[in-house]
Amino acid sequence: MAEQTLKEKTAKGLFWGGLSNGVQQVLNLVFGLILARILNASDYGMVGMLAIFSAIASTIQESGFTAALTNQKEIRHEDYNAVFWFSTLTGVLFYLILFFCAPLIAAFYDKPELLGLSRVVFLGFLFGGLGIASNAYLFKALMAKERAKIDIISLSCSGIVGVTLALNGFAYYGLAIQTTTYIGVGSLLKLYFAPWKPTFCFGFRPLKDMFGFGSKLILTNIFTQISNNIFSVVLGKFYNPSQVGFYTQGQKWEGMGGALIGGMINSVAQPIFVQAVDDKERLKRVFRKMIRFGAFVSFPAMLGLAFIAEEFVFLFLGEKWLPSVPFLQLFCLWGTIGYMWILYASLLMSNGLSNEYLIGSATTGVCQFVMLFLAFKYGIYIMVILYIFCYFVGLFIFHYFLLSKMDLSIFAVLKDIAPYLLFAIISMLLSQIIALCVSDLCFVLILKIVSFVFVYIGLLYVSGSIILRDFIRYLILK
Repeated sequence: MAEQTLKEKTAKGLFWGGLSNGVQQVLNLVFGLILARILNASDYGMVGMLAIFSAIASTIQESGFTAALTNQKEIRHEDYNAVFWFSTLTGVLFYLILFFCAPLIAAFYDKPELLGLSRVVFLGFLFGGLGIASNAYLFKALMAKERAKIDIISLSCSGIVGVTLALNGFAYYGLAIQTTTYIGVGSLLKLYFAPWKPTFCFGFRPLKDMFGFGSKLILTNIFTQISNNIFSVVLGKFYNPSQVGFYTQGQKWEGMGGALIGGMINSVAQPIFVQAVDDKERLKRVFRKMIRFGAFVSFPAMLGLAFIAEEFVFLFLGEKWLPSVPFLQLFCLWGTIGYMWILYASLLMSNGLSNEYLIGSATTGVCQFVMLFLAFKYGIYIMVILYIFCYFVGLFIFHYFLLSKMDLSIFAVLKDIAPYLLFAIISMLLSQIIALCVSDLCFVLILKIVSFVFVYIGLLYVSGSIILRDFIRYLILK
């Protein structure tokens, strides 16, 4: 009965996580296409230069509390309350620090325009801290339906704001205010939907136990955010805003596809693993099934996006964005197994292996710095290829650390994902051959998508895929 309950919770979380992220990506697609038509690469590049500062400060502000609270068996009101006031006060502190650091940031990039822009972008810290404790509550309680509503409403409001400002000539300021609006609306809605509410009677003593686990996550996430955003810094410093814009635009569209899969997995992974952590065989079964489910969705989605990248960018974003196509295709290669990074990270945290998670992430980040330094003279694309390759190395490091907790062979994992990779590649090749019969670019795009989907599902059906059968059954029941 417990196994069935866990399966139901997982299925429900994946369903609402998938639905939420699916709707979000449709909204992102609509708003993204409109904004890409209005704005240019340098507008995106200006905001992209600031991404690393926001990411690092947000990581410090969050302090690993969501993961720390999720791992606790029993949580009191005082625990959530301490997190709420700590994150709120640090949000104010970080904004003040970054507000006065804005001239230094503008001077580093030699872009005076960044002075005012950065102070708008960093407003997100004032709002972001308000929602961290409530988000932890929603996450631990597997309230995926409520989180879906929050994300969709926040994205809709911020998208409308961004498009309206862009149409009225606000350029990169419109993008900055759009991001701030998304954070602010999301935080307020988290406070509204979470059954737990903050009170003014609080103390920070409960944070002491959380910092032991959370402090390692802070360092880990700082390394991760630096790794994720270092390219924007390098391009912004040594190239120009347009190159940053092409890079961030390619990364953005891959990120939208990756967010659909990663968000669905992330919405349930750690809470589910925590419930099964005392039974290692059961935990291994749950993990491998989620690996297979992720591969079932991720390989066709990411390889398919890389497959149609040029037609998609030309038809929907416009010819001016074609230089972003190689970046999009390269990041899609990483995106195929990006969901595995989330699963491995969640499994490490649910087993209390925060030290190992830190070492793996730090090693990956150091490798990326070294690769960027060595490949700088060979050009942007070689740097991106080596940068992405380091993520694959990081997965092997995570797997090695997990061997101490569960008997899981790397060959078993490769066996789990191999059929979906093979079927996706075959689907791509057959679709390319089918698309040769038409010359109109619009029809080429449609034919590639339709033929890819039908071939992929057909191959899974003929092979008797259990994941496909379960997926269809769950959709019919719902």
